[in-house]
Amino acid sequence: MDEMDCCSPSGPGPRHDELVEIGRRLLEATNEDPEREGLRHTPERFARSWEFLTSGCDQDIPSIINNAIFEEAYDEIVAVKNINFFSLCEHHLLPFYGTCSVAYIPKGRVIGLSKIPRIVDAYSRRLQIQERMTRQIAQCLTEHLNPLGVAVVMEARHLCMAMRGVEKHSAMCTTSELTGIFKRSAKSRSEVMTLFGMNLGL
Repeated sequence: MDEMDCCSPSGPGPRHDELVEIGRRLLEATNEDPEREGLRHTPERFARSWEFLTSGCDQDIPSIINNAIFEEAYDEIVAVKNINFFSLCEHHLLPFYGTCSVAYIPKGRVIGLSKIPRIVDAYSRRLQIQERMTRQIAQCLTEHLNPLGVAVVMEARHLCMAMRGVEKHSAMCTTSELTGIFKRSAKSRSEVMTLFGMNLGL
């Protein structure tokens, strides 16, 4: 995995206080009164929300996997489809959200199925672009499992396109990352995309 893609963790105390102050200044910058009833607790809520939405920056992938890798002589596709995710576009700090489907072909080792959505959450809960996140998830499974191949497909709606700019409310972005046999073999690509319920012209 490319560690340069990860955020630098910081302590919860000072960072929380700073986020509260940022939330307050943001309200003031939009000509709002942080002391009016509806906004009085908004800076605190903003801080807690931002901490959750960027909590993936502080997560250690090996601790998420937590030794849940097992020796198993299974050599067909393992797929977890339609994993819901929410992330923040690093260009506009607006949400993008959708589903992620992940598959791999083991080479003597399998991972606990619940760990795959946790890995998706760890990479989505940080400032991201969809292309990078797709690659990071595939690289993570490749590094920890050394499988015959990994396939990751993400479909997302980006509010930076829907709420502003081109304002295309129904536009969907699809990204994919294929490694190993899924990249080399058209038959394997077609099989995994069929499992994902997709037709990408492969």
